[in-house]
Amino acid sequence: MGHSNVWNSHPKNYGPDAVFLVVNRDNLLGGKRKQRGLTRVWVYWLKTILRGKMSSDRQWMYKRFMNGILIQEFLNGLETFINFACSQSRWMDGDKIKCPCNNRKCQNMSFRDVNTIRYHVAKYGFVPNYFVWIYQGESTMAVDSDQNEGSESYVCSEEPSNTYHRMVNEAAGADFNMDDMDEPPNPEAQKFYDMLKAADNELWPGCKTHSQLSLVARLMSMKSENHMSEKLFDQVTKLMKEIVPDNNLVTDNFYSTKKLLRGMGLPVEKIDCCFNGCMLYWGADSDLISCKFCDHPRFKKPPRVAEKRQKTKVAYKKMYYFPLIPRLQRLYASNATAHDMRWHSEHEVEQGVMRHPSDSLAWKHFNKIHPDFAAESRNVRLGLCTDGFQPFGQSGQQYSTWPVIVTPYNLPPWLCMKEQYMFLSILVPGPKNPKDKLDVFLQPLIAELNHLWDVGVNTYDISKKQNFMMRAALMWTVSDFLAYSMLSGWSTAGRLACPYCMDKSDAFTLKFSGKQSWFDNHRKFLPANHPFRRNRTAFRKNKTVTTVPPVVRSGDDILTEIQSLGLKKVTEMDATRTNGPICRTCGWRKHSIFWDLPYWRSNLIRHNLDVMHIEKNVFDNVFNTVLNVDGKTKDTFKSRQELNDYCRRPELKRNEATGKYPKACYTLDKKARQTLCEWVKILKFPDGYVSNMGRCVDMKKLKLFGMKSHDCHVFMQRLIPIAFREILPLNVWKVLTKLSLFFKELTATTIKTDDMVRLENDIPLILCKLERIFPPSFFDSMEHLPVHLAYEARIAGPVQYRWMYPFERYLRKLKLNVRNKAKVEGSICNAYLVEVWGPTLRDQPHGYPSGGSTHRIYWVLTPIPFASVGSNLGP
Repeated sequence: MGHSNVWNSHPKNYGPDAVFLVVNRDNLLGGKRKQRGLTRVWVYWLKTILRGKMSSDRQWMYKRFMNGILIQEFLNGLETFINFACSQSRWMDGDKIKCPCNNRKCQNMSFRDVNTIRYHVAKYGFVPNYFVWIYQGESTMAVDSDQNEGSESYVCSEEPSNTYHRMVNEAAGADFNMDDMDEPPNPEAQKFYDMLKAADNELWPGCKTHSQLSLVARLMSMKSENHMSEKLFDQVTKLMKEIVPDNNLVTDNFYSTKKLLRGMGLPVEKIDCCFNGCMLYWGADSDLISCKFCDHPRFKKPPRVAEKRQKTKVAYKKMYYFPLIPRLQRLYASNATAHDMRWHSEHEVEQGVMRHPSDSLAWKHFNKIHPDFAAESRNVRLGLCTDGFQPFGQSGQQYSTWPVIVTPYNLPPWLCMKEQYMFLSILVPGPKNPKDKLDVFLQPLIAELNHLWDVGVNTYDISKKQNFMMRAALMWTVSDFLAYSMLSGWSTAGRLACPYCMDKSDAFTLKFSGKQSWFDNHRKFLPANHPFRRNRTAFRKNKTVTTVPPVVRSGDDILTEIQSLGLKKVTEMDATRTNGPICRTCGWRKHSIFWDLPYWRSNLIRHNLDVMHIEKNVFDNVFNTVLNVDGKTKDTFKSRQELNDYCRRPELKRNEATGKYPKACYTLDKKARQTLCEWVKILKFPDGYVSNMGRCVDMKKLKLFGMKSHDCHVFMQRLIPIAFREILPLNVWKVLTKLSLFFKELTATTIKTDDMVRLENDIPLILCKLERIFPPSFFDSMEHLPVHLAYEARIAGPVQYRWMYPFERYLRKLKLNVRNKAKVEGSICNAYLVEVWGPTLRDQPHGYPSGGSTHRIYWVLTPIPFASVGSNLGP
């Protein structure tokens, strides 16, 4: 029987001995066969034979009960299984292993603790035909090809022992085939072949601790974690090259290191843009040489000396765009995240309780409106955030950089909103704030989101070993109140600042202060029979309220209004001339580019109010007014002048004899302020709970300064009820305590729908009680917005997924990456591309793969379809 003929026929025609003969003589796994389909069938057939032999020893797995009682043989075998699975640390998630029970939520897809697995397997039994424990690390077939000829051993493995091979393969994707080289690889594929070669290259002859790729991976991870400069990196690598033996493969500079890892990086597009931010030279406008709006030239004029030898034209300004699709695909290409991307649809949901955006009404409404999208649980839900920061500090040059960040919401709570899953998508160039022209720079991202919605992209899910068409949808945006206007198109300044009340707002301009006040703007949110509605003395003079609160408008209604007004997108010609007159008569400033997304109008929440900034501003107003801090208190001279023009507070009228205004009940005297400051100065907290508030106390001026947002968050929710208990009148302390408890319940990690409904009813009453105490100047737009926060939480879920805290921390990291202050965006881009390797490289073992041999070849056996039968093969 010739072996060439064996390979051209089906293994069903031969016995087990023939199969083993073929493997031994022809080196099945090491050879390069042109007919790979039949080769894999032979591999699978051998695997089936081995499994059949093993199944006879594990019949106990499917003999659980005798007379309704678990038999001892099954319990002993279960302990054997658990002991084996716990010994395979590389196949575990911490102290958890994959549960092999036949429950549909497990079936080797979910990691569970040992006690849970004992209970599940005893209750549901093992998944059918699971005689080879491949998902717990048991081998089924691998061939060791030692250096000595003729010495083959037959051991099986479902996973490569060289984790750097796996790392490269995950980055390359499912279509990458190392052995399929009938023709020379293209340049992109060659990058991965170079890295696979580096994964097997010894640093020098005889080195068993590191390969070339493992060393480079370690160095790049160190550079990312410690913000190592390129100059220092070059010096370290040169020193290492001098120390190690000759004929080594240590890279000697950052450039060669980056070149070796270029296949692991993500693409970045540099797009020229108008110097004034009017347009991008992108798409149909990529060939223009001047701005079609302001006629500003695209390229800088070269110096006369260099005019002849300069070949590359330099644009005045350019933006950086990081395509979203490759990063979403990598989430499914990695074993670490592919399964977690389905958590949102597989986790247990408790009725009326929200722990994740997937439990919210907005998520469920989206599923109901778009059932074809919801049918595939691997489709991605995204959130978008943007904010500006000053890279040079407060005392440096005025410069504003605006990153745009996208994050997936499919992940479970312990991964969602974490730094490694925040994808930098756009770097809007400075030095000026883009304001309404932010939409210009969002064009590539919106185009990619439309493609992900309309068409999708073919993606390989390594957890299920199958390809699928991945689609994505943007759920909402997260931003502070300034960026809210830039993203939504609704002006957040003036009397119409509230995006919920819109033109139904009752805000007015104060007579002497000249500022907008939302005083007496909350009685309409109270029940129709509430006595506060008829009160003519405690609020505005001689005024009763009979109006109802404004109805939350749908996306269709808002889009219809924008279109009826004739507003244009800023990317359209004559947009400034058209939108200018319209803006003077309404709160809309532009037609937002987000309306180009076909599903945007169906979202219940499109732009989130940021609880972090609102809570901080409310705390600042309360604290600075109570402590009567000069320059920051709302209880000013002008405020007292106009106070009795709007409401009746005779006890706060000016004393005609002395010409002074009396002290208000809501402010502290000097002794009380001193007591409070001394208490805060010595206050101690658990490590990591909050920063040292003692450093924020100024004992000379008796005030607190320099408090960060999280400091205000802790003080607002934890300390206000204690700090003001003995030093403020009881009526003032009670209402401030209720305000504190409102924010505490609102920001809980687990919220209940009933609690949010109760908070919706409570917050108008709390604000009305504040209006009876504080002056009209106290109530700016930030004191009004809390009335809508409970509604957003009831619709969109916990605020932890919709506030700025994680994004602000990420922006600080980007700020620290600015090494070259002359090229801010380029510096951030280079540092980000290095950090992209971080999560991948940091998780790899720092030494050379265990087992040492670089000649061992492994196959991962995936289901291969029979052409004739159409059934699937595999485990």
